[in-house]
Amino acid sequence: MVKIGMVQMSCSDDAEANMAKAIEGIHQAADQGAQIICLQELFRTLYFCKREDVALFSLAEAVPGATTDTMVEVARNRGVVLIVPLFEKRASGLYHNTAAVIDADGTYLGKYRKMHIPDDPMYYEKFYFTPGDLGYRSWKTRFGTIGVLVCWDQWYPEAARLTAMSGARILFYPTAIGWHLDEKETQGEAQHTAWETVQRGHAVANGCYVAAVNRVGMEESIQFFGGSFLADPHGRVIHRSPSEEEEVSVVGVDLESIDEIRCNWPFFRDRRIDSYADLQKRYLD
Repeated sequence: MVKIGMVQMSCSDDAEANMAKAIEGIHQAADQGAQIICLQELFRTLYFCKREDVALFSLAEAVPGATTDTMVEVARNRGVVLIVPLFEKRASGLYHNTAAVIDADGTYLGKYRKMHIPDDPMYYEKFYFTPGDLGYRSWKTRFGTIGVLVCWDQWYPEAARLTAMSGARILFYPTAIGWHLDEKETQGEAQHTAWETVQRGHAVANGCYVAAVNRVGMEESIQFFGGSFLADPHGRVIHRSPSEEEEVSVVGVDLESIDEIRCNWPFFRDRRIDSYADLQKRYLD
């Protein structure tokens, strides 16, 4: 068994306070036996993509850099694997929505840059983030091989498939998703159900565990709906966090069961790779 930690928290406009809260959440999870711990998307700040403002590029940092240096020490001291989502400054005018991966001995293993970038009301991410260029990949950590995708990536089965094909046995999705208050009453339940269901489908289709770690709390007219969850390779939710409260959760998963599951549900074996070339087209007219 490997124990997964998920830190679901609200954020303020004080980056250092958010950092301290996240580290405290890591310690709480480690105290409960967590071995791989994931933070939420852009955990150091409020979700700043609600408006297009050049001044907000000042929130970005190098990856690796100051935050990863701090988290390397936390990972080493607690003997845990960390997934650390950050606003990355790659160069002047070139920024990414990035997640760093740190092994349990404090080794910085690398980073994933969010591939799918949304542009919706109050989610103006295309203004801030360049699409990722590092591809879909996994990392062999002390406690298992994991893959990381970020938020909007979670709607794309191609991303989950390619990450699982690279060896991932757990897919982590650090996330920042919520309701527009004027839509919550009429569409809120449907939106939340769709978000959870599509990711549970990724767990089934790829014979792996899926951990989605969302933020929570009100930020202007968006209510981030929490609901961080862990699904097993059958798509069953084995833990779900509340929608309006912070929570540090720790859940055990049986990675050895994946071999048996993939033998009984041989989706990788039966893929018709000779028939998928059209997936590289935008649309079939």
